[in-house]
Amino acid sequence: MNAMIFMALAAGLTSALMFASIISGALFSLLLCYLAPLPLLVAALGWGPFCAAAGGVVAATALAAVFGLSYGFAFALTVALPAWWLGHLILLGRPIAGGASPTGDAFSDQSELEWYPVGRILLWVAGFAALSIVAALFTLGSDAASINGVLHRGWQRFFVKYGVALNEDVERVIDMLTAIVPAVGVTVAQTMLTLNLWLAAKVTETSGLLRRPWPDLRGTSLPPMTLAALCVAIAFCFVGGLLAILAGIVTAALMTAYASVGFAVLHILTLRMRSRAFWLGITYTIVIVFGWPILAIVALGLADALFDFRRLYRRGKPPPLPAS
Repeated sequence: MNAMIFMALAAGLTSALMFASIISGALFSLLLCYLAPLPLLVAALGWGPFCAAAGGVVAATALAAVFGLSYGFAFALTVALPAWWLGHLILLGRPIAGGASPTGDAFSDQSELEWYPVGRILLWVAGFAALSIVAALFTLGSDAASINGVLHRGWQRFFVKYGVALNEDVERVIDMLTAIVPAVGVTVAQTMLTLNLWLAAKVTETSGLLRRPWPDLRGTSLPPMTLAALCVAIAFCFVGGLLAILAGIVTAALMTAYASVGFAVLHILTLRMRSRAFWLGITYTIVIVFGWPILAIVALGLADALFDFRRLYRRGKPPPLPAS
């Protein structure tokens, strides 16, 4: 019990310091802020969700006392709540008595557990990322005109600061940047939260504290209704106004989730390739450096949702060729 209390305090205060470092304005502090959920996630996976919740309450209270209620609320919403809930879901399992595992293999030991699916955890990560960006946008205004106006003026100040004269061409660039900021924001937030979750799981697994067997991430898939939800979100992107902004955030979050699935598919389809590690490394490097090739990975994840490439691969059948 004493160890859990100590871990809750240590994780909470460490997370709070990492989150508060953003006040310094240094570029490195942005990375620390994005990694703020990591200590609480380690506490959640190693000592249980209650430990993370206690640490989150301590951290949010400390931030609210030192920097104001807005900082405490922002920490609770974007760091403490995801760490507690995701830790709870990862450790969530149910006994299987004479049933079958999610992969179809019969369990001989009735004490085996069916763990919460990784694909559903990805959707929760997407939801938390979208929630954080929506909350941030509502601090700028309550309607599309106000939000876009604040973002537009912010980009104008940025260009002027670096000596760029504002003209018609620059204004078009600013309009484009203003439109994509919410989508880029949710993609970055979701990617960093996923990375935090993976790092926390690796840390607790290495230390022998992870109570869940490491899942086969290459088999990760999203629930079938996710594709329908993505289509609905894309449709609402064309209605205009605040609803279109919110729909764009949801669309970006779901497409980022499908990008994770796309990478899982890529790891399966390259199993028989020579120099597999080299080609996977090249792919990851290209995506990280250039950014836009992630759309090809998203397309691969979407195509797998329709054609189930991984099942065809395991059966020895080549994936269907796209229609010409």
